[in-house]
Amino acid sequence: MKQLTLEEIKTFATRRNVRKIAVENFLLSLHNNETTRTAYQNLMRDAKMYRWNKETIKAIQEGIDLSIKKSKN
Repeated sequence: MKQLTLEEIKTFATRRNVRKIAVENFLLSLHNNETTRTAYQNLMRDAKMYRWNKETIKAIQEGIDLSIKKSKN
């Protein structure tokens, strides 16, 4: 997976009602996931463990989607 830029991550982390640090930390390490499936599995595991709200989960999902899109280019 492609690494997102700090500016791209900031756009997700500064959304209303998201846990900023959770979004930043997850998306900063996103490129360490070998597959999209692994990234989504890690997201679901972390979301459950840390009780992230739906806004935080959605921001991270959209960050994963952007990384996928960048990988295809």
